[in-house]
Amino acid sequence: MAKQFEDNYQRKFYYLRLSITDVCNFRCTYCLPDGYHPEHGKKPSFLTLDEIRRVTSAFADCGTTKVRITGGEPSLRRDFTDIIHTVASQPGIEKVATTTNGYRMEKQVHQWRQAGLTNINVSVDSLDPRQFHLITGENLFHQVMRGVDAAFEAGYEQIKVNTVLLKGMNAEQLPQFLAWIKDRRIQLRFIELMQTGEMDELFKQRHVSGVSIRNTLIANGWLLKPRGLNDGPAQVFYHPDYLGEIGLIMPYEKGFCTTCNRLRVSARGKLHLCLFGDHGVELRDLLASDNQHDALIARIRGGLTEKSVSHYLQDGITGMTPHLASIGG
Repeated sequence: MAKQFEDNYQRKFYYLRLSITDVCNFRCTYCLPDGYHPEHGKKPSFLTLDEIRRVTSAFADCGTTKVRITGGEPSLRRDFTDIIHTVASQPGIEKVATTTNGYRMEKQVHQWRQAGLTNINVSVDSLDPRQFHLITGENLFHQVMRGVDAAFEAGYEQIKVNTVLLKGMNAEQLPQFLAWIKDRRIQLRFIELMQTGEMDELFKQRHVSGVSIRNTLIANGWLLKPRGLNDGPAQVFYHPDYLGEIGLIMPYEKGFCTTCNRLRVSARGKLHLCLFGDHGVELRDLLASDNQHDALIARIRGGLTEKSVSHYLQDGITGMTPHLASIGG
């Protein structure tokens, strides 16, 4: 195995977020409120199965042990199950996760598990069907809930559920969420709304800090779990009276970036050193042949020398990320 990917701040990278499409069929208010539109009307050219295998292999050879397959909505790819199998087959990859809006889980999650998917995150922004419709643009709450049930039936011991905190919409629903996870092995992850290039007004209206939720949890006996090497950025809390857990993702908190262990590759083959970075490192020209493996690793390693110590969200600088679907946020 080659030397572990590491940046100038001694942060080691065990976790790859790999986007396989920009396309999404939901119209979430905080991401793609007007729906997906191809860039300049062109038909998108997303990474092929072979390109996905080559980039995953390069990361695996340099110490990456977890790959999260993202989008857009990754299950819109017809070869999604094949992609899972390809990623899971790479030596050294221990966890293969996906983040999905859940609308295909009910019918397909058994196939995904058989292909090697070890972890699932499904987005559920409200437990009220009408509000779910309002936030996502789709009246599919009950279908997504059946998908969560199907995932447990397929053998997953825990499902992670992502909820973007929105003031005046769902941030006040903590009691309902806690009741939901009391007897279910769900890790409910509250994610602070993040400012992106096209969402300034929404951010001003809807952003709420996760600190108040954390304070409430601690006051009610919830305890912080230790963090694993390839875990994501969530602060995870558990309670002896609950089967479920609560995760908090708070990118505006001081020190958020000090434990960064993840890199991103976009659906068109660019390495993004940060969700809110200023540019991407082009990799696709080195994904055409297996013979380019060493050159690919060298380019990734070279790109890491440019990774900043932190994002600058707290200063209102969002980089080149117009919306979260653009590089697999």
